[in-house]
Amino acid sequence: MSVSKLKIVYKEKDLVNIAFDIKNSLALIGQSGSGKSLTIKALLGMLPQGMQLELEEDFDFKLVSGESVAFVPQNPFTALSPLTKIKKQFFAKKERVTALFDAVGLDQALLERFAPELSGGQLQRVVIAMALEKHPKLLLLDEPTTALDPKTKQIILELLKKLQKKEAFKMLFVTHDIASAKDLCEDVCIIKDGLVVESGNLENVLSNPEQEYTKTLIEANFANRKYRE
Repeated sequence: MSVSKLKIVYKEKDLVNIAFDIKNSLALIGQSGSGKSLTIKALLGMLPQGMQLELEEDFDFKLVSGESVAFVPQNPFTALSPLTKIKKQFFAKKERVTALFDAVGLDQALLERFAPELSGGQLQRVVIAMALEKHPKLLLLDEPTTALDPKTKQIILELLKKLQKKEAFKMLFVTHDIASAKDLCEDVCIIKDGLVVESGNLENVLSNPEQEYTKTLIEANFANRKYRE
């Protein structure tokens, strides 16, 4: 999926003006306020009122609409009703839901429970299963491991890689966490003030950053961990 122009305008000011290519898995990395989450909202058609989206003239909206795209939010609680059993929040047939629960490593008994009865890691797995129920071509991930402990975070990242091979979808992973991006994605776009300042193979960018902004992000993320491992 290639986007040669994605511009978000508010009161004649460009908030985001970027281009990117999702070959397999792309991380969009930047500090808070850089335009990462706005980009995902734009692709989901969820921009705040007053903001205008400009895309290339030949952009195929079918790529990011309906059943072709799915979304995993930062907080799984926002995607689930606390008053409805988990099984009632799926729209796919029972066989598909059962298969997805197996794929994400959840006990089928959890389908009979309510969201507040599950742990954060279990809820994130449920949300991932829900996102995949209609076989999407693109999975949008907005900081999906931020609220998880390090062990659970690693489990979720490994799960996403496994599911991508099995379900054959592409990923756009929006994050400020370079360590997580390194574990999940092949390519990266570094975004600052709504502009891409550096992009390419993620390993190459981490090993040989060209921009001071990128170097600062790397140092902040890997202060206690070697990123060239």
